[in-house]
Amino acid sequence: MEAASARLEEIGNQRSTPAVNEKVTLLRLLGRIDEAMVLANEAVRQARFGGDREMLLLARIRRAVLLHAQGKSDRALVELADCATEAGAHDWPQVEAFALQHRGRVSFDREDYEAALRDFRDALTIRVRIRAEAELIDGSMLAIAITESKLGHPV
Repeated sequence: MEAASARLEEIGNQRSTPAVNEKVTLLRLLGRIDEAMVLANEAVRQARFGGDREMLLLARIRRAVLLHAQGKSDRALVELADCATEAGAHDWPQVEAFALQHRGRVSFDREDYEAALRDFRDALTIRVRIRAEAELIDGSMLAIAITESKLGHPV
């Protein structure tokens, strides 16, 4: 946590899109969800007016993660579903897998394990197909194993 706080201080008042996105992540890690949400909304606005569609989707996914952290899982699911669909339509597989993985987490926390398992499997399929980083593939595989154990499937 000290490293996150130090990095947040280092970024300071920078307003570039990458800096704002990093601040959102750091604030979330530090449990400062309300502050992170203010910046997440700013990141969405910046991406909408000055970025590209892919950047906008990533900002919306980060905001949906915060909605989930605030207990607004219905809104998070809708936002993540929209982002996954749009990313798939534009053939942005990394973004699609990112949205699916997060939607799976929301479903898992709601104890909708079947929906979570579908999303985790879809994210894994995409990540394997595009040869994503090993840690992303491993994360999807671990999420699948945990979800299958909740459903009583043999691991």
